[in-house]
Amino acid sequence: MQLDYSRWASAALLEAAAELSEADRHRDFATAHRTVMGTLAHVYGGDRVWLARVRGDRPQVLPGEECHDLERLGPHWKAVSDGWVEWARPLSDGDCLQELSYHDLKGNPWVTPLWQVVMHVVNHGTHHRGQVAGFLRAMGHQPPSLDLIAYYRAL
Repeated sequence: MQLDYSRWASAALLEAAAELSEADRHRDFATAHRTVMGTLAHVYGGDRVWLARVRGDRPQVLPGEECHDLERLGPHWKAVSDGWVEWARPLSDGDCLQELSYHDLKGNPWVTPLWQVVMHVVNHGTHHRGQVAGFLRAMGHQPPSLDLIAYYRAL
């Protein structure tokens, strides 16, 4: 359910970003990922890297400027978000206690329970979507409601 919430919230922000001018999508807020598109691309990149890890694939590098384009980012992110939900669907509570062995992008080895990986992915997205919502407000736009309770109410 948490992964589905994350998919829902990210899709809502992509829709909100589509309403912005190209200049507003790339307005520099002097934060870590600088712009609406940079921040959205960062969340997508994290989602993509972690999905590769849980699937047992070697993660690709984080996306670059090519994903700062809404037309490219939307379909790619939908595929990754759908991939997360499909991956999680057959898992039992017990499966979530299994440990995932992986290497971070610097090559360091780690072992983490699957439930912690999932919560990290959701929390990471929530954090950065909140930043984008703040960017929207700073530009005079009303961001979509991204609260978890709003997702539950929409079910």
